[in-house]
Amino acid sequence: MQVLSRTRYSRCTASFKTVACKALTFKTEAFKSQTLNIQACKPLATAAGFALLAGLGGCGVLSDRSADYVSAPEGETIELPASADESRFRQIMPVRDINLANAGKFYPDGIPTPPDMTSEILDQNYAVETLDGRAWLLVNDVPGRLWPAVTAYMSDRRLGVAFDSPQLGLQQSELVNFSLRARELVQLEGEASASEPKVLLQVRIAPGVRRKSTEIQVRNIVVADQPEALLSWDTTLAPDSADLELQKRVLADMGEFLKAGEENKSFSRAASGMTSKPLVKLISENEQASAIEMQLDYGRAWAEVSRALKESDMTVIDLNRSAGWLQVDYRSADERESGWFSWFSDNEVPRHTHTVNVTRGEQTVQVSAETAVNDSGEQTPSALLNRLFDYLY
Repeated sequence: MQVLSRTRYSRCTASFKTVACKALTFKTEAFKSQTLNIQACKPLATAAGFALLAGLGGCGVLSDRSADYVSAPEGETIELPASADESRFRQIMPVRDINLANAGKFYPDGIPTPPDMTSEILDQNYAVETLDGRAWLLVNDVPGRLWPAVTAYMSDRRLGVAFDSPQLGLQQSELVNFSLRARELVQLEGEASASEPKVLLQVRIAPGVRRKSTEIQVRNIVVADQPEALLSWDTTLAPDSADLELQKRVLADMGEFLKAGEENKSFSRAASGMTSKPLVKLISENEQASAIEMQLDYGRAWAEVSRALKESDMTVIDLNRSAGWLQVDYRSADERESGWFSWFSDNEVPRHTHTVNVTRGEQTVQVSAETAVNDSGEQTPSALLNRLFDYLY
């Protein structure tokens, strides 16, 4: 009985397998047929989708919204409840401030190019620059970060720091006569003696003209003996050729030292106050730029304005430094083009469209602009000052 049961069970199992395989085969063939039908319909659906999009675009349903921000209303400032702690609320991603003079009326057919944010990065960091018999080391960093690094340089070169003032940005060395390494740096020949002049170095760290930059100056001073206090920095005293070469050599050596120690920078809170007041400021009237004020002497201001005009691609046609004016060509790209016949036109020849005036003041220098008498272009003096300010500061 036990063998017979096993035989019947095997026969039943075989019959079930046969029926199941036939059903599975039928379903598989049906699924294949449906798959072929779906794949055949895919090109038709894709073509119909493209036709629908094209029809919607042609009818103006999908409009160009790239210039909608031009006429968008300004949002209201978020007001916190009276019981809220304002110190716990801050910007997660701070937005760059925009001056009212830079926020003029924009039109879709003439939206200006946004300012180049990479202009804050100097082409060559730790560069020694000279102008009118003065030299300085230009560094793309804030004074608060450079103050400890300069102190480390003074110590490494055995100059020492006898007196300093972070608020004034001044460091004054000890007498260099009694240090062999310091003597080599300032090129004092021979050994120290009582008859040779006593020399010390001063370093001045100040905010640069350009945004987030620092200018470092040095000068060597001959003294009768070690001073008992910090000497004042005389900005009117111009060095002779030998002293200027010494300053440039020390600044180049300092630049190499600062560059080598970039990864070990620290910050000085005591020296952070030097960055509170920019040297270049845009003055506006009725939400329009009217002038640029520069906390510089005339020679330095003239050089910075000339550099900014060159970097902003404004052609200087004529200039007079003594009278304080520069005649420039400030035409837009559309104004420079003359259409299909530009190959024999002289429209690319520079033309006097605006005059930039550099005026001396008691403590500042003012830069203004005016339209030339015979110019009828679209560019305004206010727009010129805005562009010039972007490259100055």
